[in-house]
Amino acid sequence: MKLGGPQLQHRSIPGFTPEQIPADATFSQFTPPANTGLGFLDAVSDSDILLFSDLDDLNGDGISGVPNWVELKAYVMPRDGSVVQNGKYIGRFGKKAATYNLLQQTAQAYNQDIGITSTFEPTDTYSGVEIDPEISNQEIQDVVFYLKTLKAPIQRQEDSDVLSGKQLFLNLGCGGCHRPEMKTASTTIQSLSNKVFYPYTDLLLHDMGSGLDDGYTEGSAKTSEWRTPPLWGLGLSKNSQGGEYFLLHDGRAKSIEEAIRLHGGEGTKSKESFESLPANERKKLISFLESL
Repeated sequence: MKLGGPQLQHRSIPGFTPEQIPADATFSQFTPPANTGLGFLDAVSDSDILLFSDLDDLNGDGISGVPNWVELKAYVMPRDGSVVQNGKYIGRFGKKAATYNLLQQTAQAYNQDIGITSTFEPTDTYSGVEIDPEISNQEIQDVVFYLKTLKAPIQRQEDSDVLSGKQLFLNLGCGGCHRPEMKTASTTIQSLSNKVFYPYTDLLLHDMGSGLDDGYTEGSAKTSEWRTPPLWGLGLSKNSQGGEYFLLHDGRAKSIEEAIRLHGGEGTKSKESFESLPANERKKLISFLESL
């Protein structure tokens, strides 16, 4: 689950010390990612992710959704069935979906978050100089396997209010981005192969409006675009965050309702529909989300 509250992160600039980073360098305040069920998300096929995309909003629901096309790191091997566009691949992890797979996510987290180099990411983030590995490839791969096999959150409650809240969630169009259901492709881990699961994400980028535009980007993502975060485990997250919520990419929302009200861009229509609901129906929708 999520560990702690918001953290400041910025792009590392090789060859610069913190004192030399330009004053106008872009940065974002990010919450740490939830780590459960990642193996399922890693095993979704690129073709399925593309099916969720509606670049030109052909169905007229105000929601487009686009992949983040990224260049692969030299140590990253494309998964079977990968879709390539102009030499770039579909990212799916991170706040901007700029990370291709869990090997890259893990190696970069060791390097950029806690300053540990490996043969995958050998550059010291402070000096910008390539140094000897401080962790073995096997240890990195062990962590990758651990992350892939962590249990996915399951819905914990399905009473009448929760069921009514789920229907409201769908009626308001929230499922246009937070897709309830996905299926994995075949993978080397049998327990993850060809499984239906319920993450409430589409793994795509969506324009969330100027209020959530902090000027930061990765890959092909615009500064106002963010990957749809999976909602599974949402109701459990505050238990691992000191008893309170830190929602949206930077943790600014301290309640589910506040997070909904901060939706802009492609989320505006659903937000306004939520705000127009009677108080008792808003409560049912929140109960549903807290049950995930």
